[in-house]
Amino acid sequence: MIPLLQTALELGLISSLTVLALFLSYSMLNVCDLSTDGCFTLGATVGAVTAIAGHAFLSIPAAMLAGMISGLITAFLQTRMGVDSLLAGIIMNTALYSVNIGIMGGSSLLNMNKTETVFSKLQSVLDRVGAPGLNKLLIATTAVIAVAAFLHLFLKTRIGLAIRATGNNPEMVRSSSINPVMTTTVGLCVSNSFTALSGCLLAQSQKSVNIDIGSGMVTIALASLLIGGTFLRSRRMSVRIAGTVVGAFVFRLVYTIALRFNMPAYMLKLVSSVIVILAISGPYLKSKYPEFARRLEKK
Repeated sequence: MIPLLQTALELGLISSLTVLALFLSYSMLNVCDLSTDGCFTLGATVGAVTAIAGHAFLSIPAAMLAGMISGLITAFLQTRMGVDSLLAGIIMNTALYSVNIGIMGGSSLLNMNKTETVFSKLQSVLDRVGAPGLNKLLIATTAVIAVAAFLHLFLKTRIGLAIRATGNNPEMVRSSSINPVMTTTVGLCVSNSFTALSGCLLAQSQKSVNIDIGSGMVTIALASLLIGGTFLRSRRMSVRIAGTVVGAFVFRLVYTIALRFNMPAYMLKLVSSVIVILAISGPYLKSKYPEFARRLEKK
């Protein structure tokens, strides 16, 4: 049971970085960024190629920089080219497929079994102090704490408040002499850097990258975001940010349990969809339950 929980926690923490990215772009900026899948894979491929070249620690900032460039282009399509936000995300996601294949040298798979990663470097240190097997958990926890703390502070800054205002009321922002183009661009650059970091860490923890590593990440992140909002309801920003991490862990726990019950791999997408449906419709069905109960009593 403990290995199951540890695996779910490790994967949940890594994927929660993508959920935090979606929290910024979707919940705060009110932009549904569908380039998440491609950006996640971009972070994984850039991080893997950099690590294979012998720069394990450099792979993290390299992946985040690549994510920021992806967010910059997506924002440019929306704000300067007049492309709808949903369509801009789809276009960028499609383009990133070819970009990611190109980064991997024309291959759809990279093997990192003989590559030094941030996880293997930390593991050698933990082995010396008698704490083996905790490298993934420690690095994932450190990354999540750092990103969550940065996001909490960032959203309290002037630009962060402007991003939140843009998501709430773009017309009011324009009348306040705040440039929504700037807030959208900054918001998507920051959120995509988190997504790329998540992909980089997952690739190095698995010691491999394939072109489909980011497939369905937007669905997983959305489900985790909604689950976290259901578990931790609050107007306080710190609680909402913590809720995204809790949601990611709960989602991965359900996912891991499904795998342990020998569910076929092709059924996991269906499981993800069912979780999303339950997360979205749960609050609505809960609000309708008293009325449904009264009708049953009358009958």
